Amino acid sequence: MKLRLLTAVAVLVSGFVHLWLWFDVFHEEDVVGPAFLLNAAASVVIAALLLRWRHWAPPLLAMGFGASTLGAFLVSTTSSGLFGVHQRWEGGWVFLAAASEVLALIGGAAVLLRERTPSSVEQLQH
Repeated sequence: MKLRLLTAVAVLVSGFVHLWLWFDVFHEEDVVGPAFLLNAAASVVIAALLLRWRHWAPPLLAMGFGASTLGAFLVSTTSSGLFGVHQRWEGGWVFLAAASEVLALIGGAAVLLRERTPSSVEQLQH
């Protein structure tokens, strides 16, 4: 359960950063602005699912959340940007979000590995 809690906190931190940045900077962006709000809402849902539903889906969602959010930021740092938004690896918010997204990705994978059922492992061995 501690691993699920840590993963849920990582997801929530990323969502909080995106909500903060929406209020601070991105509320006027046509595509990226709504995506930041969706990110914040999704973080709350995924964190709640991680803590309340002992199923493989929530950790998989955490992995997808971390990978897609970090991936979108990486695309925004390229010369093409993301929907006209160009970012750089500068500022504490960037590194906090990136660290939490990596932790969400790794934490989700760790939860999946730790909670796999013995019967599923035995089926794979036969």
